[in-house]
Amino acid sequence: MLTPAFELSQDPDFLTVAIRVPYARASEFDVYFEGADFKFYAKPYFLRLTLPGRVVENGNEQGSYDADKGIFTIRLPKETPGEHFEGLNMLTALLAPRKPRTARPLVEEIGASEEVVEDDDGEFDWEIEQTPYEEEPESPLSPQCSYGFGNSRAGVVRRLQDELSDVIDIKDPDSTPAAVRRQKRLAAELAKFDPDHYLADFFEDEAVEQILKYNPWWNDPYSEMMACLGKSRQPESHAALVSFSEEEKYQLRKFVNKSFLLDKRARRQVCYGLIDILLAYCYETCVTEGERNVESSWNLRKLSATLCWFETWNDIHEILVSFGRRVLCYPLYRHFKLVTKAYRDVIKILQLGKSAVLKCLLDIHKIFQENDPAYILNDLYISDYCVWIQKAKSKKLSALAEALREVPLTKGQLGLELEELEAAALLVQEEEAAGSAAGSPSDSGASGSSDSEDSASEQDERAERQCVPGDSPRGPFLESSAPLPAGGEAGLGSAMDQGALLAAPRDPAGRRPLIEELSDHLRTTLQVSTSQGADARSHRRTQD
Repeated sequence: MLTPAFELSQDPDFLTVAIRVPYARASEFDVYFEGADFKFYAKPYFLRLTLPGRVVENGNEQGSYDADKGIFTIRLPKETPGEHFEGLNMLTALLAPRKPRTARPLVEEIGASEEVVEDDDGEFDWEIEQTPYEEEPESPLSPQCSYGFGNSRAGVVRRLQDELSDVIDIKDPDSTPAAVRRQKRLAAELAKFDPDHYLADFFEDEAVEQILKYNPWWNDPYSEMMACLGKSRQPESHAALVSFSEEEKYQLRKFVNKSFLLDKRARRQVCYGLIDILLAYCYETCVTEGERNVESSWNLRKLSATLCWFETWNDIHEILVSFGRRVLCYPLYRHFKLVTKAYRDVIKILQLGKSAVLKCLLDIHKIFQENDPAYILNDLYISDYCVWIQKAKSKKLSALAEALREVPLTKGQLGLELEELEAAALLVQEEEAAGSAAGSPSDSGASGSSDSEDSASEQDERAERQCVPGDSPRGPFLESSAPLPAGGEAGLGSAMDQGALLAAPRDPAGRRPLIEELSDHLRTTLQVSTSQGADARSHRRTQD
């Protein structure tokens, strides 16, 4: 049996199901619907849906067939007229599960059946449960470290080590605990940070400003949503602002509908990982202006510590700090404004609801699927996210957006000494500008003194021609030579510009803070200027 392409729409009284069956015989088809169940059969097609609301057979149902397009259109009366059915574009969630949802936790506490079961529809608690730290000795019998969607996978990387070596940065994650992963990630980011690259983008930010002007696809639906909210608080007014293309609908039909047994901690990790992945997606979309290229897959997985290091999170602030550090360490454009823009864009996407989030995830899934090594990340994370988000509650995403909005991020929190670096670079720039302005009149004076020295030397040469050669016991070479200025080498060093200073290699093991190097450079420049001035005055007195 083939699953046909289908699409659902609604009005206040009817639910409309459009089914495309180009190779079916229109004279032989069956339709069944009752409550939330809907079944359609037309050989060789079979479609079974679990509707988000209830329909009823009361004689008002209608059906039609377009022979040219091969589309059946069936209008089903709603059991409660005026009811709004949510999630009609979540095609994977509408497809009925392959088996009843009878799965139960593998381990249950005896006698705990009378306890109140947690209501998943309630407000999400974003605070992590803290437990006292206990040092656990390493044991060869300890369970494998987990990763993937909801930390539900283990042992995958060990079997695919060769394929994943170019995809992820963490080596041997199956035996690396989460705390060790984080330590290695922070050390790798610190070693990768390049002050020269950061300062170049900081001072020459024309390309960055051009990127910030780009209008991504989610801005227009967000503006429409805010306009609708200004007029009405009804969710129906902005439920269909985000639509899916035919290619995206085809992607949705190919996903396997399944349920996820996630405890409270796993659900929190799934939500945190979603923020981290969306941040990387927003950066990639704005930098490439929506035009994907060969580097898109690299940007997505490199900027997301969830995908690159299998990182797990304790709070939202950790996610923002990690994303900010990675933006300033790895991609082509490294500017803090790009971090804040991605932060604001993720809030917009979450407020737009699960349709917008699903559209982003489908785009990520397509990018990874077209990249040979990165497609494994779809199996570990993205495919499950695409199925899970269709069943997520809209108010959970709204609560997640609000929690994200309340977490600030500053440059000082990234641990890269950005503010000190910028202040030192600006100080050097100001000193060099002041030195250039002060050096202009001295250059003209130096040229004047050079002319007088040339005329004096000509007079000396005419006098020497009148003398008998060989009068000097030391010979003509010493007489005609001039003393080497004391500031000759220092003057060469003072010609170094700011870029040459910052590009000088430093010992990564025990390097001095860059602010101290810049201060030493300022003191050396001032001493050189003073020494050169004294030498020039001494030279003029000698000539006189």
